[in-house]
Amino acid sequence: MKTFAVFLIPIIIIGVLLNYKKEPEIADLLQSRLNNKIYRQFNKLTFDSVFTSQLEDLSKADVNISKLKAYYNINGTQPTLVIKFFADNSLDSLVKYLNKSTEHGINPKIFHVKEVSELIDKLKVNQFKSVDETYPLLARLEILSAHALTRYTSYLKFGLVNPKDIFLRYYIKIKREDSLFVQGILNSEVIIDTLRSVQNISSQYKALQQAYLKTESDSTKKILMVNMERLRWQLPLNSDKFIQVNIPDFRLVYLDGNDTLTTMKVCVGGRRDLDFDKKLKIYEKTGDIEDKPENLETPLLVSNIQKLYTNPVWNIPESIVQTEIYTMARRNSSYLKRKNIAVYHKTKQIKNPASIRWYKYDRKKIPFLFVQQPGSDNSLGRLKFIFPNSNSVYLHDTNFKQGFKLKNRAISHGCIRLEHPLNLAKLLVGDTLKYDEIRKELKLKPLYTKVDKSLPAKNIDDKKELLPALFKPKAETPLIITYITAWAQNDRIEYRSDVYGMDEKLWLAMKKFR
Repeated sequence: MKTFAVFLIPIIIIGVLLNYKKEPEIADLLQSRLNNKIYRQFNKLTFDSVFTSQLEDLSKADVNISKLKAYYNINGTQPTLVIKFFADNSLDSLVKYLNKSTEHGINPKIFHVKEVSELIDKLKVNQFKSVDETYPLLARLEILSAHALTRYTSYLKFGLVNPKDIFLRYYIKIKREDSLFVQGILNSEVIIDTLRSVQNISSQYKALQQAYLKTESDSTKKILMVNMERLRWQLPLNSDKFIQVNIPDFRLVYLDGNDTLTTMKVCVGGRRDLDFDKKLKIYEKTGDIEDKPENLETPLLVSNIQKLYTNPVWNIPESIVQTEIYTMARRNSSYLKRKNIAVYHKTKQIKNPASIRWYKYDRKKIPFLFVQQPGSDNSLGRLKFIFPNSNSVYLHDTNFKQGFKLKNRAISHGCIRLEHPLNLAKLLVGDTLKYDEIRKELKLKPLYTKVDKSLPAKNIDDKKELLPALFKPKAETPLIITYITAWAQNDRIEYRSDVYGMDEKLWLAMKKFR
């Protein structure tokens, strides 16, 4: 038996070796794909040296090319894209897509498309006297093609710029390319499929793109370009049913797919000081509250509405206390009482705030908490909608209804005032009985349940009877606060003013791509 095993083992080994398919050498692949016998003399070590040198030189001229170093360090310095995509003209398809990047408001020059095209043509002529002549060309074509392919797909899929890098109050966690993105793109088997997959096919994008290609106005092109860029940012919305507040439009829209459930005017935060950055530097040096610049802009974010309160109290933010409440209370001792504002010191309410000697306290270190009680004069009105965020902003009713008559409604301290908060509350709770409970808390007649007429009517101004009450939506509803100055609607493009100057800032950030 042992003798049989001794004879059997060599036979098995020989069989395995005979059936083993050896991976083709680079020289064989190049000779086959580029149709030239000179590649039989291809020397991997010599090519590696040329490739490394070309990669270093190109990286100095374009920082994005340096991002390819990690990929080639892991996968080896070989002309992979040339081998895979030259013979079937896929590299030519890449060039065509790059040249058409103008349709997206992107300058093809940033992809070095002219040089890529020239290198492809030289390779097609195929009149090399020795393999050494091909090394710089192959290396350069490989690197520039890899750069063009990865940058083009990234820009169309994720956008040209990261909004978090340029906007102070942008808190939306948009999707960006990860550490595996470059490898995934360069390992593609069909380049044309990759290029097609990153084309934005949304109706909004296509409408803006069509308008961009048609218009001859530079100012209109600018607006369309920045809004096309915004549509390239991948937002973390996982539902077709959501509430959108568009700051430049001063409007809230509650959407369910293509259906609009409700829409209403809103007031948003006021624009920050025009010389905000300059003032901020001065304030950082002096620490003087008088030098502190004002930034009331409503932050851009994605969250979920989790609660709503009737008859809310308003815990007045420290910034408003310092800039408004302190001054008014010091000027008029009856101001706090008239505005129904309670004052607390270390959780204990001060019974007579008029007795406080305000001049003793530094405005920067006021040791009191100010809480406006429910009532008709409460700045939050009669309803408040809560969603998690780091800026302590929310949607709410308002006691200043005249604000909705204004054309420019950037007038709040940062929160969003709603024209018809009850309409939104009704949709969110999704239950007629619960909606009537909300109305009851607001001292309004119920719409769906019978009223006991023997009970006395209550007045909204009866502050003693107004207490906050918590209600929860039927389901947490996604909310996005966004900034869009051009969009398609009813077969036309709607344009809005750049109320926060964010178009201009984005336009400057996109300069190197234009």
